[in-house]
Amino acid sequence: MAVKPQVNIIALVDVIGALSDRSLLNGNLVMIDDGSFASRAQGTPDLCTVVQPGQVVQWTALAVDLQTPVEIRNIEFLRLQPPPGQPAYPAPQPAWAGPAGAPPGGMMPAPMPQQPAYAGAAPGYGPGAYPPGPTGPAAVAGAPTTESEKLDLEIWAGVVPSYMVPGVAYRYRLEFQMYEGPYSVLYVETPSLMRI
Repeated sequence: MAVKPQVNIIALVDVIGALSDRSLLNGNLVMIDDGSFASRAQGTPDLCTVVQPGQVVQWTALAVDLQTPVEIRNIEFLRLQPPPGQPAYPAPQPAWAGPAGAPPGGMMPAPMPQQPAYAGAAPGYGPGAYPPGPTGPAAVAGAPTTESEKLDLEIWAGVVPSYMVPGVAYRYRLEFQMYEGPYSVLYVETPSLMRI
């Protein structure tokens, strides 16, 4: 079987449903990929895309209703929790690029507290939502600095690094920007990449 040089991950978002629910649950997010290997949980927010080193992975966000905007705001790999007494697995961020066309270093490693999937990043906000500003993640290199500026981050891409541990699911936080306002940013922490 020929291995594709690029794996495309499509995140299909029901923006109106997500904003109404303040969540990417309840069928508001569907993720699929076209990889060469048997990825797990196709069609769910728990997609585990199976990859091999050197492949390009490209993420694209699409809205169910083509008149509603949705864009990828950030992708950040979470720190792995190794078995007790074992050294920490390396996080894959240094080898990844930020949004397509942005300066390198847009997805650098940062300490991440362990949070349950779909948890809000700030108290008082619904599942999978946080307000823009200091409680959100660090700014992406090359991204707009004010909420009212148009984000143009529909496609993100990176290369699978060789130091990923085979058979380990590397979870990542996938953040979406939808319109503007206090609940306009929603995220999930359940998708992952796994090296064969």
